[in-house]
Amino acid sequence: MRCFISIDIPENIKKEIKKIQDYLPEFFGKKTEVENLHLTLKFLGEVDEKEIEGVKNKLKEIKFDKFEVRIDSLGVFSEKFIKIVWLHLVNCVDLQKEIDEKLKPLFEKEQRFMSHLTIARVKSLKDKKKFLEALNNIEIPKLRFSVEKFKLKKSILSSKGPRYETLESYGLS
Repeated sequence: MRCFISIDIPENIKKEIKKIQDYLPEFFGKKTEVENLHLTLKFLGEVDEKEIEGVKNKLKEIKFDKFEVRIDSLGVFSEKFIKIVWLHLVNCVDLQKEIDEKLKPLFEKEQRFMSHLTIARVKSLKDKKKFLEALNNIEIPKLRFSVEKFKLKKSILSSKGPRYETLESYGLS
């Protein structure tokens, strides 16, 4: 099964993100469904049933305090090849490193973790310059939320798009 470790976004924050999505300039592609918004801390890829128990046990060993996350900016990975529009989340790196460390015997460490929420996937643009200008003019409200748990999830891909199912939830102290 296709698995990842993530932080869910609270409903009130999802509503604010939806408003940001509504301000996005015109593009050909797809906005992330509000119910699918999450921060991926680590993508595990295909994991078989036997391996998943080892992952669950390693994640149970994590001792980490609750923390606050702040959304501080909107952007794209590459202005030359715009494919993803994201919101940057501040303060998630330490938990991601802890997860990486615990799973080190089972999975490679992340090479370049960038704490982001994908809010749109761009297939093509009529005018890249105008798109970027409009993107830069979107004001991001000061959004903050408390993280009290992270989750191990599986992704079920279908013609209607991905559906995510929680396999295990891990509380923070």
